[in-house]
Amino acid sequence: MTEMACQTNLDLQQFIEEAKKVTKYGKVADYIPALAEANQHDLSAAIYYVDGTCVKAGEMETYFTLQSISKVLTLALALMDHGQEYVFERVGMEPTGDPFNSIAKLETVNPSKPLNPMINAGALAVTNMIKGKNKEEKFERIITFVRNLTNNHTISISEKVAQSEYDTAWLNRSLCYFLKEHGIIQGDVEELMELYTKQCAIQMHSLDLAKIGAVFALNGKHPETGMQLIPEKIARLCKTFMVTCGMYNASGEFAIKVGIPAKSGVSGGILAVVPNRYGIGIFGPSLDEKGNSISGIRLLELLSAKYSLSIF
Repeated sequence: MTEMACQTNLDLQQFIEEAKKVTKYGKVADYIPALAEANQHDLSAAIYYVDGTCVKAGEMETYFTLQSISKVLTLALALMDHGQEYVFERVGMEPTGDPFNSIAKLETVNPSKPLNPMINAGALAVTNMIKGKNKEEKFERIITFVRNLTNNHTISISEKVAQSEYDTAWLNRSLCYFLKEHGIIQGDVEELMELYTKQCAIQMHSLDLAKIGAVFALNGKHPETGMQLIPEKIARLCKTFMVTCGMYNASGEFAIKVGIPAKSGVSGGILAVVPNRYGIGIFGPSLDEKGNSISGIRLLELLSAKYSLSIF
């Protein structure tokens, strides 16, 4: 199934036009300079069904970086590399009511391990676990994994965004040094920062993201190639984290209003999964105060109400 075969859908377009009405109430992520250049009113969405068919609407030609959506993918890779016991000795499984970049709980939770892999501290610890003899080999494994998930071997990174994040990531560096002090991460902090910012800067459009969602909808099996890219148990575990922690500290409200596994990123992307049915990829760079796409959440609320998507 190529992008050309993915049809523009009028129903989806109508939902997008409705959801776009709220973009004015959010703002783009300006603390990463390269992300501040996004058009606040853009909104695109693709739905990729597990039978390989798909529909799309909105500004589909616009590429965006994964940012925190990549946390789900590196978690899957780290679990495949090391197994659950190793990973969860170092990173917890509990939701947090704090912002995604908070350092507070690291000081109060014993043994100072991050509460979950979806907050920045947990994601940095997970990326540190990826196997490879150096940062180049580790990144090659990450990007190859993403290319396989999308079945698109042209996937690359935005060097501009990666550099912009690397140059301004002082809080993430602080998290790394705190984790290093407590033995949660090993190795050179600057090398980890370079790897992590590149991981966050992997770019794609909504259809690629919807394909990744379809892989999770099929518990790790790719709908196009039929390959089991993620073991079923790990795919289920990742979806559980998406439900409990995927939308930052708005995850509980999102579970009630939409009710499907999802992961957002501060570029405005949302990866959403309707188990056994389809994956949804959304890009809407106008963010709410929690760091989630304001129009993307509105679009998912409309879709969930219309098509009864909630898994609960």
